[in-house]
Amino acid sequence: MVTWTIYLPFALCAIGCWLAGALLALRRQAGRSRTSLAATAIGLAVYASFIVGLWLSLERPPLRTLGETRLWYSLFMIASGWMVYFRWHYRWIPLFSLLVAAVFIVINLLRPDIHDRSLMPALQSLWFVPHVTVYMFSYSVFGCAFLLALAGIGRRTPAYLPSADRLVNIGMAFLTFGMLSGCIWAKQAWGSYWSWDPKETWAAATWCAYLVYIHRRRNPASTRQFTITYGWLIVGFLLLQMCWYGVNFLPAASRSLHSYN
Repeated sequence: MVTWTIYLPFALCAIGCWLAGALLALRRQAGRSRTSLAATAIGLAVYASFIVGLWLSLERPPLRTLGETRLWYSLFMIASGWMVYFRWHYRWIPLFSLLVAAVFIVINLLRPDIHDRSLMPALQSLWFVPHVTVYMFSYSVFGCAFLLALAGIGRRTPAYLPSADRLVNIGMAFLTFGMLSGCIWAKQAWGSYWSWDPKETWAAATWCAYLVYIHRRRNPASTRQFTITYGWLIVGFLLLQMCWYGVNFLPAASRSLHSYN
């Protein structure tokens, strides 16, 4: 039986493989690229096996608690980082995506948010798994766009903007699907598509921030004013963190239908 008590060896093994892959990706040799991909794939398989094992042990999708969503985000963050690496050949991106994933893995080691097998009636829906996993994947894609924004500001260059554009478009597609599926799910569970619940409000703010970025990029001046343009990616990422878990620390969280418990 897979439980949180054996999470540490899975996490350490996965991080070790991902670190080896990221360090090998910094080299230019083709042979090392293949080895780095193999190491990363092994790490993803190890980490995914824990998620699958936990799913089977709990007899429900491991998506109920913050700790369980952090599992998926860490997995998707590594996968997204490597997709960016193979698409645009930013050799540093696997290492920095690992750093982001490792933060959430460490949080899970310190506070795994262990809960029982039960699911409240509202979560017993066909929309539960696609809604949450699509959100987590979109968050990871936006995480990579955030890393590109930091790199662009640090190196004082707009060169990363075209790649960030593609990532934001992909992330927005998944985020929009997540919001629409959430509306359908909310209608089935609570009788209304949208109630301006605190979490829904922050989700709308996040969506709008990335929409502003997309519209800004239609203006040629956005490339010249690249610092401001990158700033919108940072704002969007910060709003995303508030939407995901930051809202739980607000007084309004006590009346939220979407709080993790």
